[in-house]
Amino acid sequence: RLGLTEFSRVDYAGYLAVNRRFAKALVGLLRPDDVIWIHDYHLIPLAAELRRRGVTNRIGYFHHIPWPPAEMFGALPFAATLASTIMAYDLVGLQTATDVSNLIGCLSAMSGGRSDGRKVRVGRRETIIQSFPIGIDVEAFRKLAAASVRSATTPLKTTRQSLGERKLVIGVDRLDYSKGIVQRLEAFGHFLRSHPDQRGRVGLLQIAPPSRSDVPEYAELDRQSDEVAGRLNAALGEFDWTPIRVVKKAYSRNALAGFYRRAQVGLVTPMRDGMNLVAKEYIAAQDPADPGVLVLSRFAGAAHQMGEALIVNPYDLHEVAEAIRTALAMPKSERIRRFERLYATIEATDIGWWTQRYLDALSGIEVTPSDSPSPRNETSTVVTSRPAVTPAAKSGRPKPPRRTAGALDDAPKPGQGRASRTLAKAARAPATRRPASPSG
Repeated sequence: RLGLTEFSRVDYAGYLAVNRRFAKALVGLLRPDDVIWIHDYHLIPLAAELRRRGVTNRIGYFHHIPWPPAEMFGALPFAATLASTIMAYDLVGLQTATDVSNLIGCLSAMSGGRSDGRKVRVGRRETIIQSFPIGIDVEAFRKLAAASVRSATTPLKTTRQSLGERKLVIGVDRLDYSKGIVQRLEAFGHFLRSHPDQRGRVGLLQIAPPSRSDVPEYAELDRQSDEVAGRLNAALGEFDWTPIRVVKKAYSRNALAGFYRRAQVGLVTPMRDGMNLVAKEYIAAQDPADPGVLVLSRFAGAAHQMGEALIVNPYDLHEVAEAIRTALAMPKSERIRRFERLYATIEATDIGWWTQRYLDALSGIEVTPSDSPSPRNETSTVVTSRPAVTPAAKSGRPKPPRRTAGALDDAPKPGQGRASRTLAKAARAPATRRPASPSG
């Protein structure tokens, strides 16, 4: 969202300095056959810095958040420079076909490149752009959820006791404006007003761990969520029933799996999201014999894969409210049918599939000559140095990497080694304010 973006040359210079520091630390650790996999917008300029230092290894990049259209991306003061540094990569992965189209449009418009719809060429450099929708460890999460049925841990036990026979709608998100938490609370209030027969029979549990609380916009979101929940509870609640519970703390994966399993509706309604793994975790956690229903924003990348969910526009409170009603009233036979198709999808495209597919694509690329520009101002995030994938490795799940150069939030965290420790030390640069995401 451009309206929430602040542009600062000082912050941008700090961003580039951190990328240079990462490059300096990494370059001495690389072996000739290493494949480098960099994650997310915090480290976009890193490949260009490595190329400037003579690195010719294959370098891939994965962008976890949505890539904006050229018109929006072009509003960034350093957009053209940032776009040019993308050309230092051999392969760029994104979550959806829409993101691929947007990035190709940006590169074609700002770097003067030629595109065939799959790759972009600028001078002698060629970068392939492809979608790789990220997955989760479905089997591991399924087992956690199944075990939670017998769990006696305090959060799950207390939740079961307090709900009794009431139904549960659940939302789990970082406290972030892109997640649509305030709009979700309002939609649930609209649902209760539109269907008064549901009052006292269902409640919303919104788990929202604080995020970037030192940033004024996030602090304001924190205040708004409290205000909306308090207002709706005062207007709609009863002495023995609180319609909305907002819990601002983090829970373990075990506890979350148990909450998902108990909830009849998973309410995943971000205003914009690269993928949203909560949607996939909710499905993985369900009881196949009596599953819940997923209500999913059309603006989450997961909606491209999970068409059997109830797809909604999170800006339309009435549509979200009616989807909640539909989900709660859905016959078991239809719930099972939708669940089975959704589960088959997330199982076939799990985290192992995603990792192997990306590394296979990166390892199969013929590296083109390096004449990409060095960044003069930019953004960056995670680095993983892996050996090239051998044909034997392609027959099964990826083996642990020989070396790792870091790990990122929301990204899979491979086993760490000497390189990760070195980069962790290199990353302890003077703190700079985190630049705004290109997607706003």
